[in-house]
Amino acid sequence: MATWRFSTTSSGAEAVSSCYAVARFIDFSRGRNGGVDGSGGVRRSGNKAKQLILMRKWQVRPMRRSFSVRNASSEPQQKVKDPITEKEESLSTLSPFLSDASSIASSIKYHAEFNPLFSPEKFDLPKAFFATAQSIRDALIINWNTTYDYYEKLNPKQAYYLSMEFLQGRAMLNAIGNLGLTGGYAEALSKLGHNLENIAFQEPDAALGNGGLGRLASCFLDSLATFDYPAWGYGLRYKYGLFKQCITKNGQEEVAEDWLEMSNPSEIVRNDVTYPIKFYGKVVTDSDGKKHWIGGEDINAVAYDVPIPGYKTKTTINLRLWSTKAPSEDFDLSAFNSGEHIQAAKALYNAEKICYVLYPGDESIEGKILRLKQQYTLCSASLHDIIARFERRSGTKVKWEEFPEKVAVQMNDTHPSLCIPELMRILIDVKGLSWKEAWNITQRTMAYTNHTVLPEALEKWSLELMGKLLPRHVEIIEMIDEELIRTIVLEYGTADSDLLEKKLKQMRILENVELPAAFSDLLVSPKESPVAVLKKRKKKKKKKKKEEEEVVEPADGENEPVKESTEGKKKIPEPVPELPKMVRMANLCVVGGHAVNGVAAIHSEIVKDEVFNDFFKLWPEKFQNKTNGVTPRRWIRFCNPDLSKIITNWTGTEDWVLNTEKLAELRKFADNEDLQAQWRAAKRSNKLKAVSFLKEKTGYLVSPDAMFDIQVKRIHEYKRQLLNILGIVYRYKMMKEMSASERKEKFVPRVCIFGGKAFATYVQAKRIVKFITDVGATVNHDPDIGDLLKVVFVPDYNVSVAELLIPASELSQHISTAGMEASGTSNMKFAMNGCILIGTLDGANVEIREEVGEDNFFLFGAEAHEIPGLRKERAEGKFVPDPHFEEVKEFVRSGVFGPYNYDELMGSLEGNEGFGRADFFLVGKDFPSYIECQEKVDEAYKDQQRWTRMSILNTAGSYKFSSDRTIHEYAREIWNIKPVELP
Repeated sequence: MATWRFSTTSSGAEAVSSCYAVARFIDFSRGRNGGVDGSGGVRRSGNKAKQLILMRKWQVRPMRRSFSVRNASSEPQQKVKDPITEKEESLSTLSPFLSDASSIASSIKYHAEFNPLFSPEKFDLPKAFFATAQSIRDALIINWNTTYDYYEKLNPKQAYYLSMEFLQGRAMLNAIGNLGLTGGYAEALSKLGHNLENIAFQEPDAALGNGGLGRLASCFLDSLATFDYPAWGYGLRYKYGLFKQCITKNGQEEVAEDWLEMSNPSEIVRNDVTYPIKFYGKVVTDSDGKKHWIGGEDINAVAYDVPIPGYKTKTTINLRLWSTKAPSEDFDLSAFNSGEHIQAAKALYNAEKICYVLYPGDESIEGKILRLKQQYTLCSASLHDIIARFERRSGTKVKWEEFPEKVAVQMNDTHPSLCIPELMRILIDVKGLSWKEAWNITQRTMAYTNHTVLPEALEKWSLELMGKLLPRHVEIIEMIDEELIRTIVLEYGTADSDLLEKKLKQMRILENVELPAAFSDLLVSPKESPVAVLKKRKKKKKKKKKEEEEVVEPADGENEPVKESTEGKKKIPEPVPELPKMVRMANLCVVGGHAVNGVAAIHSEIVKDEVFNDFFKLWPEKFQNKTNGVTPRRWIRFCNPDLSKIITNWTGTEDWVLNTEKLAELRKFADNEDLQAQWRAAKRSNKLKAVSFLKEKTGYLVSPDAMFDIQVKRIHEYKRQLLNILGIVYRYKMMKEMSASERKEKFVPRVCIFGGKAFATYVQAKRIVKFITDVGATVNHDPDIGDLLKVVFVPDYNVSVAELLIPASELSQHISTAGMEASGTSNMKFAMNGCILIGTLDGANVEIREEVGEDNFFLFGAEAHEIPGLRKERAEGKFVPDPHFEEVKEFVRSGVFGPYNYDELMGSLEGNEGFGRADFFLVGKDFPSYIECQEKVDEAYKDQQRWTRMSILNTAGSYKFSSDRTIHEYAREIWNIKPVELP
């Protein structure tokens, strides 16, 4: 390889700049910036252009033997002060070519000059953002390559986390914070005439998720990298995300996300990492009995990599996102030239649209097909990639029985459940293993995280649809179902046919599907002889024939047969509609994996006692609890620097960032007046930032002296934003009935903030959004109320908005119907930032309340074990609504909040039965308890010393809710992987 010598005598920043150029060229020549193939090997890219740049701009000449350029990392390192901790940190430990502010500035200038996305004559914010992001990416690529080179040599067991969502948020500040380069980049950008914060705000949130499912996945990746676990994330690269939410006079409106409009400078496209994905076609069997899936529609999945750096470690793991496209030959040039332009590009469009939108609407058959295509693409491409890595690391002799010793696959909810039949298909049809060998490997490899107890959220797919799209997988699922039937029969026997029938109905993967031929006589009562059974069948057949004869053929022009109505003849009953044949994906996950976990203590108990009780009785060893957690780096350290500094000063160490148990030490200072004063000052500083943000985003000016009461999460009836806004309506109604002095005496000023998206086709959720905005429009312009009450809906809520609002929060609402929220993660983020929670005993609220103390959590509402009985009472007409609740509904119907007709929304809370009625989520039942609890909130807030103490104890008690703790449990108890610290 050529070596290089500078022909300049420059020193200082110029020398560093030159050194950076050499380092980049060396990296280019090794293929480091060109990407890696599926095996982790490097691709070589053309070097002529880089050589020309080096020779012309920096007077660098190739030398044959000597290398006389000193690596910047060998020089004495500049120390910079971290703006949060005010401690000096070495910037070169993790990134040798970004050793100080000058070298960072040179790196940014390099990317600004040679970035083809922008014209050269100006260095404005967008261009500065891209140059800065690509500079950071260089450092991440170096660490990324180091990490995976080491994994290739060591060949440890590796975990692979598959999720349809990764709600990352902005990457820039998190990356440089983890790399320890925040101070260096701030100084470098200042030298270049820019501010780091302004640059960071140019970054759009990656539109790869919607709610807690995706944010949890991103927190997990941060913790995995931070604690040096060998791991990899897999997801899809959605071009238009879920949607961008706009709030208009009509409520929520959806437009496509534009986060990729100017490309993503943090990602690395791997054009050489691509795998074929097949849909439709048919299954044929050759003379040896081997199955082949042939024909159909073929597309390609292409990899895009997003490096995920650990905190103060070289370890940089990977989030690999798949994008889809069709081969160029699928473009029908002949049709295009004939003017059939749409038809010519049909194959290309069908392939690309798979990764257009997160959760495309599935009301239509086309929508259902698209969703299933998405899920299979994620599973198939990821497993091919995982298997390629396993085969390469195995060397010349692949031992498939060792696959589970090197690979752990975690399915984040049921979306990746097709991993189970897909791994079986690859092992049997492609690798030639037997069914028994493949099934053993699959069960030992796969694990499943359940995120819901809602029946409608336990995913099911039409067997017919899946059979058309994935014919081989349906064959495999049928065989897995048969294995399960055999297991159930062995467990329960055939003596009690009623019990066996019940177990099969509840546990089978295939719903409403007849038993396989091998088990056709399984449910015959032992009291009946085979002869009696045969006679019964003949009698039934004869009766059916007679009934058919009684049907009169339709006359000409009629479409349906009619029944004879002559007296003396029995009326033929209407035919019972055939129930749809479905594939229960959650059951498939439980059967096909070795571990099933819930995500909070109460949720895991519900999973065992209700959702999968039959499976728990059969395989109790499979079921675990893994209470969710959130990363303390993003959710305290980086988003709340004022509070972080206070925590470090009072605990005497910054170790809490990696060991959140240190937060518990704050308890002994909770009554200290100096700490309380600093705590309140930090909270006010964050509130002032939120005031500016709310004015910019909504036009409403709110008071920083009011309590900031926040509920931000996906809009759903079970999360009960409706209960919150009805409580606000009740508060407003009471205020209007009082004199100015009375309401000032009774009520604490509040700013009630909402945020979250309602799914585009979820009509009731969109009505709730409309209702909130209408209430806000009325209340916020009422001169009688003034700053005593404001209601603000923040449009397009995302991670970056959360990073601003959560540190400013004082009261946060987690008020779901008990037993319906799996865990929640936003409740943990709020508690970490000293926010006090009001909520039900649901999800992680239960554990949070235990840790922060009962006196520091505002509890109300029915408990999970009471819910079925309360719903039964309602169905029987025994529920007596609270008078105040009835008054609030009438107040809404009076038109005080505008002309919109809220009968459907209020009607959902009325009646005793019927779809969309009967208050299924018990808003009316919990309303009086909620109002009483809100009065306690006001009382506590008036005593700021008490409130601040509660706030400190919430932060101190949140130590158990770090994703670091969660990941250690997954690694130890499900994946069986160990940290691999880089040398």
